[in-house]
Amino acid sequence: MTADPSSPADAAAATATGSTAAPATDHRNQEPTPCGGGVLGRDHRALTLGIVSVVSLIAFEASAVNTAMPVAARALDGIGLYAFAFSAFFTASLFAMALAGVWSDRRGPLAPLFSGIAAFGVGLLVAGGAQSMGMFVAGRGVQGLGGGLAVVSLYVVVGRGYPERLRPSVMASFSAAWVVPVIVGPLVAGTITEQVGWRWVFLSIPVLILLPLAVMLPALRKLPRTVPGPDGGFGRILGSRRCLLALAVAVGASLLQYAGQHIGWFALLPAAAGLALLAPAIVRLLPPGTFRAGRGLPAVVLMRGLAAGALVAAESFIPLLLVTQRGLSATLAGLSLTGGGLTWALGSYAQSRPGLERHRERLMGLGMALLATAIVLVPLVLIDGVPVWIVAAAWTIGGFGMGLNISSGGVLLLKLSRPEEAGSNSSSLQMSDALGNVTFVGVSGVLFVAFGGGSTAAAGAASTASAGAGAVSHPAAFLAVFAAMAVVAASGAAVATRLRPKAG
Repeated sequence: MTADPSSPADAAAATATGSTAAPATDHRNQEPTPCGGGVLGRDHRALTLGIVSVVSLIAFEASAVNTAMPVAARALDGIGLYAFAFSAFFTASLFAMALAGVWSDRRGPLAPLFSGIAAFGVGLLVAGGAQSMGMFVAGRGVQGLGGGLAVVSLYVVVGRGYPERLRPSVMASFSAAWVVPVIVGPLVAGTITEQVGWRWVFLSIPVLILLPLAVMLPALRKLPRTVPGPDGGFGRILGSRRCLLALAVAVGASLLQYAGQHIGWFALLPAAAGLALLAPAIVRLLPPGTFRAGRGLPAVVLMRGLAAGALVAAESFIPLLLVTQRGLSATLAGLSLTGGGLTWALGSYAQSRPGLERHRERLMGLGMALLATAIVLVPLVLIDGVPVWIVAAAWTIGGFGMGLNISSGGVLLLKLSRPEEAGSNSSSLQMSDALGNVTFVGVSGVLFVAFGGGSTAAAGAASTASAGAGAVSHPAAFLAVFAAMAVVAASGAAVATRLRPKAG
């Protein structure tokens, strides 16, 4: 279960300058070509089915990889780099999201979308064939490049292809696309991991890419075309201020993560270099006022990063917790996350009801509060006698909260967007998402190692092999991760009071 994105905007000039500040006004009258029917009506059916196919593929990959990751990390002797296997994806996607935003605004979403899908498949093949944890992490990075390109392009498609009245339903369909994958994904991935080997979880998914490609292309060709301007060449796109700033953010985040995993005096240099690259660049990429929760768009963008980061960081460690500390199989550990995907879809459907439109900001705050509650409940499984199903129950609560929060945020951001700005502001939103993931997964990895997590994982693995259950020798490692992420989620609930723009 990972956060799905949405988009808002600023001015056409913002794409070239890198600024993403949007006026706090409601652009509800600036809709795409008016059409009748719903998202599955004659005018939108092909496009909706194509988008749902892509989202379903991403959902299946996320649930399958979460299931196989603990086994892959142990097989490659890479438990110490466990967090990097997740953060590499999000770090690479930071750059790709900025690239996709500029690329989509200047040349349209078709090329970045299909380039992203192709790169996503290549990354899966690299990870599946990895002979070392370093190569595995590199493959995850290539996946991140593909995912960043695809996800921003998808939301540009939503902004261009649907009138505002249909966007809540489109967001709900995105979440509904997770239902089957989160049920089937852990079971299939766990079975493959245990019976055939973890590599085939990664190597088999690229075959599924063919379906979204076939479904999406005819529908996308019917969208209005973007005529490339003088800055529409790919070299100019790569050299744009926004892309260069995003590259600085990605490199800076990587250096900080490296320093965090190698605590000592020698780590100060990469840490300082990483901070010097990341801090000024990210401030220029996100809407002004984001980090002080400015009212309206800045607060929405900030909340997105807090919600996504807290969820992904906590969720990344749940399978490892259950496999190494409670002796569950990879299949059962992955299935513990299934309920969260189902209730995410339910929460997304709930927010799409017309009668709740005026309560959208409150729904987002409620969603963050539910996520914080879920994260607090998970580490109770470390107590002897507490049943392991408490994790699955907690994650159903968190999933519902995320459905309310993420989908409502997407609708709110689109309401504040002009159609021609969808690319640059989609990338701003997604970069907040990815930055939250990178930051909080990285923080979780540092906390996990600092509190003895490496030895905990090794002890748990040995104990599982010999006695069928992991011994909780260092529960503080997991407690530190979940306590920190609960604080992050609670902070997001407080930001909800800043979501409504100032009147006038």
